[in-house]
Amino acid sequence: MSEWIIGVITDWSYLGLFFLMLLENVFPPIPSELIMPFAGYAAANGELSTLGVMLAGTLGSLAGTSAWYAAARMLGLKRFTWLCNKLGRIATITEHDIDMAVRWFEKYGPAAVFIGRLIPAIRTLISVPAGLAAMPLYRFLAITTFGTLLWNGILLGAGFLLHENYEAVEGWVDPVSTAVVVIGVLVYIYRFATWKPIKDIG
Repeated sequence: MSEWIIGVITDWSYLGLFFLMLLENVFPPIPSELIMPFAGYAAANGELSTLGVMLAGTLGSLAGTSAWYAAARMLGLKRFTWLCNKLGRIATITEHDIDMAVRWFEKYGPAAVFIGRLIPAIRTLISVPAGLAAMPLYRFLAITTFGTLLWNGILLGAGFLLHENYEAVEGWVDPVSTAVVVIGVLVYIYRFATWKPIKDIG
């Protein structure tokens, strides 16, 4: 699995990284916890530039999370709920997920957008209450960019550590990364199978 991720990034360069991070933020087939470290590994290997990796990864994340923000802001609560009932099974978005993100936003306000970008469970969905609350776009993008840069920077640094110690860890890097993806797929299948239509929230 690790070779496949590195292959996508190196074969498609920054465009591949951009789309992987975009998809991860729309519905996570592969977590950024795997994508960015392997992009960092490629950068440390001299195949990509560190700045290019940060830009492509961050822009991909922004594109994905901004899609949720735009949908929530343009549609409003009722129509967004309707959209989730049409596409929610595919994205495995549940009423609990939205409620949790809304409560988080109500509790912490704009800071929730920054903090949320560092928490895998709500990293994508925190965009929804920000959009529903009509948070100014410039503020949403600024805070999201800052949080995303911090998160991606941490993961990119992990990729450099992976490169420096590859001989010591190569025996378990691929099994661990494969296990992460397998677990993610199993969770997705479970959430897909147990998904229920979302009632009107709020």
